Amino acid sequence: MGTQRVRPVVLWLGRFLPESIAALGSIMVAIALSYEFRWPWYGSLLTGLLAAGVALVIYGLAVRASEADAATLRMRRLCELTRRTLDIDVHQEPGARLAALVHEVFELDAVAVFDADLQEVYKAGQWSIDPGELAQNVYHFGTSDDDRKTGVSRRVIRLGAVPIGSLVVRGETTPLGNSAVAALIAITFDRYRALANESRIEAERDTEQLRATVLDGLAHDFKTPLTAIRAASTGLAEMGRLSPGQAEMVTLIDEQATLLADLTTRLLTTARPESDDASEPAPQVLLRLAPERVDELIEEALESLSDSAAATRVKVELPRQPVVLDCDRRLLGMLLAQYLDNACKYGEFDSTITVRVEKSVDEVVFSVHSFGPLIPMADRERIFDRYFRSTAASGQVAGTGIGLSIARRAALAHGGSAWVASDEAEGNTFFAAIPLRNSQPHPPSTFEIFTDCHSDEDLNPRSSALPHQVPALERSNS
Repeated sequence: MGTQRVRPVVLWLGRFLPESIAALGSIMVAIALSYEFRWPWYGSLLTGLLAAGVALVIYGLAVRASEADAATLRMRRLCELTRRTLDIDVHQEPGARLAALVHEVFELDAVAVFDADLQEVYKAGQWSIDPGELAQNVYHFGTSDDDRKTGVSRRVIRLGAVPIGSLVVRGETTPLGNSAVAALIAITFDRYRALANESRIEAERDTEQLRATVLDGLAHDFKTPLTAIRAASTGLAEMGRLSPGQAEMVTLIDEQATLLADLTTRLLTTARPESDDASEPAPQVLLRLAPERVDELIEEALESLSDSAAATRVKVELPRQPVVLDCDRRLLGMLLAQYLDNACKYGEFDSTITVRVEKSVDEVVFSVHSFGPLIPMADRERIFDRYFRSTAASGQVAGTGIGLSIARRAALAHGGSAWVASDEAEGNTFFAAIPLRNSQPHPPSTFEIFTDCHSDEDLNPRSSALPHQVPALERSNS
């Protein structure tokens, strides 16, 4: 108990050490003067207090001068770090150079910088233990503090309110200086990422232009022999002097040539990238709007499926009253055919594919639901980009990554939208919202969306259908 009572007194004396020494000195001076010169005790005490006051003033001035020098040094170091970070070449990862700069400029014992985007910890100086786990914990738990006992300071590196890394230093620092260093590191990280994104976008644009040019040339080259094959097969069928086996083979040739022609047309519709030059006219396609029954559009889309067995797994849910939509039949048919084809290719074997139509006051929402691989959140926006394929299923089924881009452009052509929802338990659902009354004038009108569309037959989803018997649709009225 006695020790516990004495301890606060000791701490108080340690906190006010200069004042305590001055008070003790004044008492000793008073005793010495009183004894030596036979002064009254109050005069001696007054003289001692005066001496102690002068000593405190001199001490305070010295401390302030020292603090001013330290603040000036910190400011110079911070300015030097700012200048040198601005000189960093952000074409390369800046983490290692930032750690070395902070260690060198501020003369610290050790520095660790964690880049959350690259999941890398960069070290400088002498660490007795590996600081990697410590730096990552600072980022994950958001701990920013200064431990005076160990001399270790931690800061979360933030860009605005978003944490992007962490800083751990060991040495003589100040809280304000540590926060300033963390802010400089955040700015440098942002510069690096901005430049990396710009370079990536430029590279993707060049790659897409090259790929589109190649596909455009190949698709045009395929058109000529396919046209000749179809003409020859049609001529052979009209001769009427073929045996049943020969007639069946000619029919098969015509079916497969028709399918290849449709695939080639789809390549042509998205092969040429949009022009960046405003002076260059954008390619156009005729958008023929007319009132169309939704149930007939879905039937045509089912007929276009190349896998006849897949159509038996489709369940269609329609409103009680027939829905009539003001749309371009061929473009909307392509959208529905692509959604259904996607569900058949990527859906689980023998699982049910549900096509649902919901009508509101001003639009009709189509949805195609199936159970298949979960689409990651990062892929749900890009999955409608040309040539992009989700990482979840790109290795399971062959494809070009252009079908969904055609579907979205068909929806945009009607003033609508397309999106996807994916959940591990609920499955994948592709949506398309189409206005009931399109604002585009009735035929003829134009909409800048597809390229190199040669004829109405090329874009008709029926053109790729094989002459097989389509099973009756299973409908459940909602």
